[in-house]
Amino acid sequence: GRALTGTSKRLGFTMAEILLSLTIIGVVAAITLPSLTGNINERTWNTQRKALYARMSQAIALMPALNGYGTVTEATESASAVDTAAETFVTEGLSKVLKINNICDSEHLPDCGIVSKITYQDGNTGNFPKKWSELNPAMTSAKFETLSESIYDNKAAAFETQNGESIAVYYNPYCVADMGETTYYLLQPKVCVNFVYDLNGNKGPNTVGKDIGVMTILYPTDSVVVAPVVYLRDASLSNRYVSWNEAVDNCRALDGEYRLPNREEVFSLFVNKYLLGLPATGEGNTNTWTSTAYPNASVPSFYHCHIESGTVHNMPKTNATARARCVKR
Repeated sequence: GRALTGTSKRLGFTMAEILLSLTIIGVVAAITLPSLTGNINERTWNTQRKALYARMSQAIALMPALNGYGTVTEATESASAVDTAAETFVTEGLSKVLKINNICDSEHLPDCGIVSKITYQDGNTGNFPKKWSELNPAMTSAKFETLSESIYDNKAAAFETQNGESIAVYYNPYCVADMGETTYYLLQPKVCVNFVYDLNGNKGPNTVGKDIGVMTILYPTDSVVVAPVVYLRDASLSNRYVSWNEAVDNCRALDGEYRLPNREEVFSLFVNKYLLGLPATGEGNTNTWTSTAYPNASVPSFYHCHIESGTVHNMPKTNATARARCVKR
C-alpha cells in the first residue's frame, strides 16, 4: 500500500489548551456574573417594592382615619414621658386591615428584623433611624399654625408582614388634612405616617435604593400614599437652578422611568432627607420643583418644596429658581 506522509490529524486538545479555555471561561464569568446577579436582584426588589406599595395602599384606603392613635406626652417633674403612638397605630389600626406577623415596640426593633446599621443612598453608612428627627431634624423643629407646638419626636415601632418585609413605622397622631392652601405653608403637619421598609429583613445588602425604601402617607382622610425612588443627584447640576420645563426635560433625559415628582412625593423626599442623601453638601438653596400645578395663578405656576425647611409655595414655571430632583415609582 501507499505509505503515509506528513503528520497525522490530531483528534483532541492538549492539556494546555484545556486549561487556557477554562481560564478564559473563568475570567468572563467573574466579570459578567456579578452584573447578572445584580440585575436579577434589582428586578426582584423592584417587583417586591411595587407589590408592597399596592398592598399598603389598599390597606390605608380601608382605614377611616389615620390620626388619633396612641398617647404622646412629654416628661414632667412628676411623670415620665409616654409615647405609644406608633405602636398603637399598628396594633389598633393597621393590623386590622393588613396581614401582620409580628409587632415590635421602640425598644425591640431588631425582633422585627430591623437592622442597626444601613447604607444610605449616598453611600454613607449610619444608624437605622429610630425617631422622626433622625429622618430629618426639620420634622420636629418647625412651628405650625395648625398646632400649638412642633411635632413631638415620636419613637418608631416596627412590624413584619406575612411576605417577609420588615417595616419601621414613624407616626404623627396629630396629622391634618390638605386644606387647599394656596400660600406659603409647612408640610410637616400633613405627614401622618412614614414607613422605612426592608424587603428581605436583615439579609442584606441593607442599602437604601436597593432592598430598603421609603413610603409616606399624607392626610388623615382621603390619604395619599407615595413611595418614590429618588435619583441620587439633581438632574440640574450643570445648571443648578432650572425652569419647570427644563426640570421636566432633565428628568426625562435620565431614562424612561424617571420623572418630576408630584407635590406629595417631594414631601416624602423631605421627610426621608437623611436616608435619601438629600440635599448634597454645598447645594445651597434646596427649592425643588414638583409636577403639581398651582391653582388660580395669573400665570402658569407649579409648587415648590424647600427640602431644608419643608416650606411649600408656588412659582411661575418660567422662573429658573429651583432644582430638578427626579423620581420613579
